[in-house]
Amino acid sequence: MPSKNTICLWYDGTALDAATFYSETFPDSAVCAVLRAPGDYPSGKQGDVLTVEFTLMGIPCLGLNGGPAFQHNEAFSFQVATDDQAETDRLWNAIVGNGGQESACGWCKDRWGLSWQITPRALTAAIADSDPEAAKRAFDAMMTMTKIDIAAIEAARRGGA
Repeated sequence: MPSKNTICLWYDGTALDAATFYSETFPDSAVCAVLRAPGDYPSGKQGDVLTVEFTLMGIPCLGLNGGPAFQHNEAFSFQVATDDQAETDRLWNAIVGNGGQESACGWCKDRWGLSWQITPRALTAAIADSDPEAAKRAFDAMMTMTKIDIAAIEAARRGGA
């Protein structure tokens, strides 16, 4: 049975491709159900994928093949807290390397235009440092990055360049 509250993501015919990629890339993710059209309709044929129920890191989602009318933008993103540089690199490289694109400060977009924030826990801790100067140094370092470099963030937090 679907969750009572589900994030619905709009795709232009590629919901199953996206859900499959997410399930192969992120832990605690899976494609759960695919609903296909029982008959022809104005923008598709019988058997076309209408919706895909999937979980993304434990979050229930629905991929809706709604057509080209709407595109993803940065007003919605998934923020993924990573534990180390290896996890940060793996997720970032998976998204960008699969037709995505880099952005600033740990943000990137997947090939379907969905925005992701790949955010190491070390970055969050650094910019929340009780020493405002250390937090500012870490923040300033982050502002120069695309993918977050944890060693550089920690060096900046300590006062190194």
